[in-house]
Amino acid sequence: MKNEQIQDFTRRISHSNRSQLVVILYDICFAYLEEAQEAFQDERWEAYKEAIRRGERTVDELISALDFSYEMAKDLCSIYIFCRERLAAAMYRRDIQEIAMAKRLLEKLYDGFVQVANQDRSSPLMHNTQQVYAGYTYGRDDVDTYQEFDTSRGFFV
Repeated sequence: MKNEQIQDFTRRISHSNRSQLVVILYDICFAYLEEAQEAFQDERWEAYKEAIRRGERTVDELISALDFSYEMAKDLCSIYIFCRERLAAAMYRRDIQEIAMAKRLLEKLYDGFVQVANQDRSSPLMHNTQQVYAGYTYGRDDVDTYQEFDTSRGFFV
């Protein structure tokens, strides 16, 4: 994953609530699956395996985020396990169709989680984080971001 993507995910995580965090996990998983597909096309097998392993770990995080007090969580868990098995098959068989199958299933679930996250008005999980402002334009094609540096950030003892 590229540094820009990592920084974007980090920023999004620091400002997200529970529902948005699940959406971010899906986005991270999709980034790893795309990385695996690119590595497959370029026949970079070690990068292919590593991207799939990271995708599997992200699916594991989705499983661990489930609240099994709801009946639907059991169904979601079954789907996630199926997707994880498809990714394992993709790694050992070098079959990109397995990745595509897992990705299609996850994309269908993703749409529902995006709708839930858009309706969730709860506060962010992390407090006392930096504010990021984007969109200050200095030229025709230049867009800059601004971060507010706060000396009172971090842990209070």
